[in-house]
Amino acid sequence: MRKGGFMGKTLYEKVWEAHEVRKLKNGQSQLFIDLHLLHEVTSPQAFGMLKDLGLRVRYPHRTFATVDHIVPTHDRTEPFQDPLAQSMLEALRANTREHGITFFDLGSGNQGIVHVIGPQLGLTQPGMTIACGDSHTSTHGAFGAVAFGIGTSQVRDVLATQTLAAQKLKVRRINVEGRLAPGVYAKDVILHIIRHLGVKGGLGYAYEYGGSAVEAMDMESRMTLCNMSIEGGARIGYVNPDETTFQYLEGRPYVPKGSEWEEAKRRWLAWRSDPDASYDDVVTFRAEEIAPTVTWGITPGQAIPIDGRIPLLEELPEEERPVAEEALAYMGFRPGQPIKGVPIQVAFIGSCTNARLSDLREVARYLKGHKVKKGVRALVVPGSEWVARKAEEEGIAEVFREAGFEWRMPGCSMCLAMNPDRLEGDELCASSSNRNYKGRMGSPRGRTVLMSPLMVAAAAVAGEIADAREVFGLAGVRRGGKSHAGEVHRDPRKSGALKGRGH
Repeated sequence: MRKGGFMGKTLYEKVWEAHEVRKLKNGQSQLFIDLHLLHEVTSPQAFGMLKDLGLRVRYPHRTFATVDHIVPTHDRTEPFQDPLAQSMLEALRANTREHGITFFDLGSGNQGIVHVIGPQLGLTQPGMTIACGDSHTSTHGAFGAVAFGIGTSQVRDVLATQTLAAQKLKVRRINVEGRLAPGVYAKDVILHIIRHLGVKGGLGYAYEYGGSAVEAMDMESRMTLCNMSIEGGARIGYVNPDETTFQYLEGRPYVPKGSEWEEAKRRWLAWRSDPDASYDDVVTFRAEEIAPTVTWGITPGQAIPIDGRIPLLEELPEEERPVAEEALAYMGFRPGQPIKGVPIQVAFIGSCTNARLSDLREVARYLKGHKVKKGVRALVVPGSEWVARKAEEEGIAEVFREAGFEWRMPGCSMCLAMNPDRLEGDELCASSSNRNYKGRMGSPRGRTVLMSPLMVAAAAVAGEIADAREVFGLAGVRRGGKSHAGEVHRDPRKSGALKGRGH
């Protein structure tokens, strides 16, 4: 309780209130958007609507664009082989030029996946509201921003007014306490969380991640965590800004410099959730209980530890059994089957979830001296031109090439297959991306198993889903890790709003 009887506030509440232009009659709020990010897929229609209405972009200096979804990662000679892809690129070039919007085009040195380049350039900062026509905009919440995906009509609204109508969410605090074991990464943490809370568990919530394990994560790990909040049903995921945040941001192109830098840090710290903030729900996980985790089905929530078995139908809640049966039929798996040892045909390291420099460094650290199994098609797609350049300079790219991976140019690639990078037939792909839905990777029968980048590398080397700790000789391999729902601990004080510790 604060002076005057006022309760503390969460970061989400503080940012929301600071950006609320007015309350609307329908109960929504009109929110000011600090940063608007564009890509080539959801923007052409929005610009077309602006033109039809005779409107201009209100604040072009708050809007930045890149091309990522449709770009080939192998041959970028223009015109592209896909005429639709070429037309979308040209439309974005024309629209950004007409409205004075900064565009990071192919070959600019800063092109890349929109959720990689925003943080990389320092465009993403604590306390911001950030919108983009892409669901994984939640990634930017790692910096203590309120960031969310929007639809095409909302892209139009932000372009025209720099505001949009939005419904305020509840806030769930998710604590991950303790220390992650070797070979366990942020990807495993978020898959573990979604596995237990469900793919719809976050509906109506913003997720605030904290606890000692999250505080120990570097920024790119936090981005992975926030990136997949949307797969857990939450529209927004965020981490309170701290010294790790500031160390990452300092010196980046769009970040304040000199005396303004110290002032910015003071301002950013003030956005943190207060120690006496009230939460609508509080959930705690133990880091030590999280093992390398992989999906077995057609939703990110259908996941198990690498040494686990696909659940028997009778072990699942009744409401989950129909989608489990559907998943088993589609994936070609059987109940009770171990996931380890399942042959793969494709290995993919990339996407807005796991294509940053730290991801590639960590894999190269262990991959050196190993070879991709004969018959496995392995791709690594860096998240941006900057990441690709640094990986070349550090010799990381060469490690991948020597191992038998195809080293590609930046883009979304196989994650959603709106480009030539696709599965064929019923190929099974070990993937570092974020979705394993039916047909997600370009083939209507293609199968995706989600895992961390190091686990993808292990699968590529073994030719089957494997434990990276065993393949690469990491210390601390645990066997028979817990796999039951007892790993979730809810705050017992729930009576309406819960009060949990703020940070």
